[in-house]
Amino acid sequence: MFPIVLAAVSAVAFGTADFSGGKASRRADPIAVTVVSQILSVPLLLALVLLVPGTPRPLDLGWGLLSGVAGAAGVMLLYRALATGMMAVVAPVTAITAAVVPIAAGLLTAHSPGALALCGAGLAVVAIALVSLGEGGVSGRVSRRLIGMALGAGLLFGVFFALLGQADDGAGMWPVVAVRVSSIAFGLALAARTGVRLWLEPRVLGWAAAAGLLDSTANALYLAAASRGHLSIVAAITSLYPASTVLLALGVDRERLRPVQLAGLGFAAGALVLASV
Repeated sequence: MFPIVLAAVSAVAFGTADFSGGKASRRADPIAVTVVSQILSVPLLLALVLLVPGTPRPLDLGWGLLSGVAGAAGVMLLYRALATGMMAVVAPVTAITAAVVPIAAGLLTAHSPGALALCGAGLAVVAIALVSLGEGGVSGRVSRRLIGMALGAGLLFGVFFALLGQADDGAGMWPVVAVRVSSIAFGLALAARTGVRLWLEPRVLGWAAAAGLLDSTANALYLAAASRGHLSIVAAITSLYPASTVLLALGVDRERLRPVQLAGLGFAAGALVLASV
């Protein structure tokens, strides 16, 4: 039960981080938003290492470094896609892709979590699609480039979840530190190559800081959940993050929830119950 709770809170943090990062990326380059947000989260990571000590193996740090590159690239693609404002397309494609990859990896690398828990994972995938459907659904003309960005972001997030989930419980929060080291290095290299200035206006900086702090918090919670629970179930629950993004859009941007989205939130609740059995 405890890993499911951690994964659910991680999903809320991821969804809120994406909402904040999407807001910032509408006013600044997604590469700059990603790099600055992650740099601002470093003090939090240092505090987490002190609060949750551990002795990482070189392999644990390796998993963190690899997952950090995948996660940073995924965030940049996601922020660029969200900046178009087409949440109804981007969210379901990204989230479902992100859920499928670690679910498959978990089934291949660990024992089966049980029929009810697997049903919960499947229900979570359905919930992801429903809560992500904005006004008008996913109909209309959508560019192949946008779909490609959403699929790419989802695949990279799925790889991130699968790789970070391999770290050992005894490593503490050090794998998350490794995630941030490689993601910042990757972002700085990409910014230097593309000529992107790492400067944000004050009104954008607040959104970026919130995105970075929440993303690091979500990473830490996910690592704690994955090291204690089955990867397939934990990743599916964590991938419910669009639910919090939709609710924030409702409260902050005054968007309306459609009946299908309300049904999706109900499915999400059912997924949590089944996964915790």
